Amino acid sequence: MRWWDMDRVLGLEHDLFPDDAWSRGMFWSELADTRHPAATRTYLVAETPGGRIVGYAGLAAVADTGDVQTIAVARDHWGTGLGARLLGALLRAATDAECHEVLLEVRVDNTRAQRLYARFGFTPIGIRKGYYQPGNVDALVMRRADPADAVAPAEPADPADPTPNPDNG
Repeated sequence: MRWWDMDRVLGLEHDLFPDDAWSRGMFWSELADTRHPAATRTYLVAETPGGRIVGYAGLAAVADTGDVQTIAVARDHWGTGLGARLLGALLRAATDAECHEVLLEVRVDNTRAQRLYARFGFTPIGIRKGYYQPGNVDALVMRRADPADAVAPAEPADPADPTPNPDNG
């Protein structure tokens, strides 16, 4: 993800998360850290050959722990395996950063995402009450030990589907 992706990322963010979307400033703050020599952030986008961003994801790596900051997939790409590819890319980044565990928060009402995370070996470890604001929705905290073992069940690859591109640009 680069600065020139921001408007398209924000459009998708507001479409998918209208009540608790990240602001431009939140994304800028995360991206600013990716250019530091000891970067602790990995942000990537998935775009179609026509340049439409249909997914994005971000990871923060601090010490030996990774934290999935965000994953989003356009509705018309749900069920294509794009979410799994984005998550796999984040887990590879966590391995590269020598993380021994990866944590994430997911809305308690987002069962689709919870199933994806469970396929990758994430297990629930707690609840954060009222985490998602302003809707006051609880977050399920999930943990995955040893991200190097991040192999999801195989899915047929469709060459027409976008692939996460960490170098996008």
